[in-house]
Amino acid sequence: MNPTRRRIIAAGAGILATPALFTAATAQGTFPSKPIRIVVPYPAGGQTDGIARSFGDFLSRKLGQSVVVENKGGAGGTIGVTEVKRAAPDGTTILCTISSSLIQNRITVKDLPYDPEKDFTYLTMTTSTGGPVVAAEKTGAKNLAEFIAYARKVDKVNWGAYGPGSTPHVLIESMAKQYGFKVEVVQYRGEAAMFADVTAQQLDGASGSPAASAPVIASGKGRAIAIIGDRLAAWPDVATMTEQGATGGFYETRAFAVFAVPAATPKDIVKKLSDTLIEAGTDEKVKALMANYLIVGPLSFEATNARVMRDTEVMLAVLKEIGLKPE
Repeated sequence: MNPTRRRIIAAGAGILATPALFTAATAQGTFPSKPIRIVVPYPAGGQTDGIARSFGDFLSRKLGQSVVVENKGGAGGTIGVTEVKRAAPDGTTILCTISSSLIQNRITVKDLPYDPEKDFTYLTMTTSTGGPVVAAEKTGAKNLAEFIAYARKVDKVNWGAYGPGSTPHVLIESMAKQYGFKVEVVQYRGEAAMFADVTAQQLDGASGSPAASAPVIASGKGRAIAIIGDRLAAWPDVATMTEQGATGGFYETRAFAVFAVPAATPKDIVKKLSDTLIEAGTDEKVKALMANYLIVGPLSFEATNARVMRDTEVMLAVLKEIGLKPE
């Protein structure tokens, strides 16, 4: 067993095997005694931002304190994540982020200023059932095979992503390696700007969340040619990447949005926040958002930590296989 795998399993086993996590008391008094902020390390308007605001609204109503969402985009999510790492561990600063900043950045960012295994306690997460792969109208592609044929004819494919090692970045690098074509990945600060350039035909394609990609697909300026993950009810006739012949461990993972706090946060506050965020899944407003975004959850504390461990192991192996390195 390699060192990374041992660290992941050891860290996760320690978390999951500690019943005191849900029983310890603190001398902090009644929590929360001041406003809470949720830091999203990506720009406003994306799916992660929407999840943070919806869950934050429930948190505010349930705990009786104002909850403010702050978007701290930049550097592939490292700016916002680092800010939460350095925040006072009193439960009033919560991180809402995606796998890119917690897993992929370990490979793509040199001297990462935080340790995803040691610096945070994960509270709960939502997960995607699948995400569309969108080809720009100009490619003429209606499925994966037609896009591959287009990619092989042009000098290189211009593809959008929202950070080195992000899902769309790993997707196109995996495709290029399997099918043999050249690609130039254009990095954006978030999904909204990325899909705007697909609509404008500045890109050959991109992939992302169902909510963010739906407008470009509805406009006809982009077409869903495949699905990463499971088939989606919104596009029932679009086959998955696996069904169309794509291979690799990457297609076993699913996008997630996870809530976390600094690791030193008192255990009773961790329990209260985790329980409340999980309870948000019963709220009608939150359920409507999850249905719109085609996501499931929120997962239990134990399932969340197990999922982070599993996806970390799979994704790190994929990133090394396709040869991604720090930029």
